[in-house]
Amino acid sequence: MQPDPAQEALAQRIRASLASHPDIREKRMFGGVSFMVDGQLAVAAGKDGDLLVRVDPAQYQDLLTAGGQPAYMGVGRPMGEGWMNVPMEIITDDEALAWWIAVGRTSRNV
Repeated sequence: MQPDPAQEALAQRIRASLASHPDIREKRMFGGVSFMVDGQLAVAAGKDGDLLVRVDPAQYQDLLTAGGQPAYMGVGRPMGEGWMNVPMEIITDDEALAWWIAVGRTSRNV
């Protein structure tokens, strides 16, 4: 199955942002292309170009004010305060994308 063009474009941008990191793995999950950093899932490129981000639940409310939205596994199935969806409109520039990737990389909400 071919990825959505918006998803593949975001995945390429994530790859570029993480290129200097020595321990990155990609895996298809959550309907997207997920990126594991140092063995922990950090972010995933969603099918519509949105970014799924692993977040520290203690920062969840603050991250909502930064443009994040609650993440869902399907209709009426929230993923909880350890995950957030970031609409593609929020991450149009590389600086904003890098900021959200850093949020996912530093989260340890195991």
